[in-house]
Amino acid sequence: MDMNLDGRLICIFGGGGFVGRYIAQALLERGARLRIAERNIKNAMHIKPLGNLGQTQFVSADVTKPDSVARAVRDCDAVINLVGVLKGDFVRVHVEGARNVAEAAAAAGCRSLLHLSAIGADSASPSLYGRSKGDGEKAVLQAFADAIILRPSIIFGREDQFINRFAAMIAMLPVVPVIGSTTKFQPIFVGDVADVVARALSQPELYAGQTFELGGPEILSMGEINRRIAQMTGRKRTFVEIPDVAASLMASVLGPLPGAPITADQYRMLQNDNVVAAGAKGLDAFGVSPTPLAAVARGWMEKYTPHGRFGAGVKAG
Repeated sequence: MDMNLDGRLICIFGGGGFVGRYIAQALLERGARLRIAERNIKNAMHIKPLGNLGQTQFVSADVTKPDSVARAVRDCDAVINLVGVLKGDFVRVHVEGARNVAEAAAAAGCRSLLHLSAIGADSASPSLYGRSKGDGEKAVLQAFADAIILRPSIIFGREDQFINRFAAMIAMLPVVPVIGSTTKFQPIFVGDVADVVARALSQPELYAGQTFELGGPEILSMGEINRRIAQMTGRKRTFVEIPDVAASLMASVLGPLPGAPITADQYRMLQNDNVVAAGAKGLDAFGVSPTPLAAVARGWMEKYTPHGRFGAGVKAG
């Protein structure tokens, strides 16, 4: 596959975030010019050293403000929308914001648009998050029919807020509560997602107007993920599965509070597995082989071991 992106100007909304960092690096390595669009461009300055002098631009933009979106995509060959929230106004960000980006890309004559959604996106989903993601996909395709939509499962990597969150909790608690213990996930490495994006934009005509579901090589339950993390960090822990009734009550009562372990909407999301659907187009369409969690996680999870990176050979605690 021709991976040459030399000279193409690609705008990335949310490019300063966890996933954006890896996508930016993958595109820069292939010769693309980038315009990173963030509400606060200071949050994206770490992208600048990844490219050559003049290869990266920065622009202040908010997907909920059409005028700023239109300015950001001007003269771009391609646009990527990575903006999403796990709490807050889902409709405003996932539907209205996604529509604004798609309409602006179409009006600017951009060659391609890639929209990052999520497995579970469905206008009939029991969770508002899932419904907003499904409605957002519809809004994108209505405005930009050739848009490429990616639906990843949970994305993991050095800076993620999923594996790291549980690793920190396991390091701190001798008895670890697990909500949604049987819910299944198909975690995918952020580097594989970035590779898919780069390949998709290298030859967008091959993927135009299609939806792809991205998952890693393993399907793991929430309980299995926690036990796997404990094993990798050398922690002997007791895991307690929280009954559904108790978890639902916890989400309803504590969910609205700052720092709550789970919201009511997140609890509803846990009622369905987060895995690639049977027959869905996925990594194979891009020639990408999925990376196992164990192959990359140990490198950054040393800090969660009993004695940090110097804990090798020390009895686990």
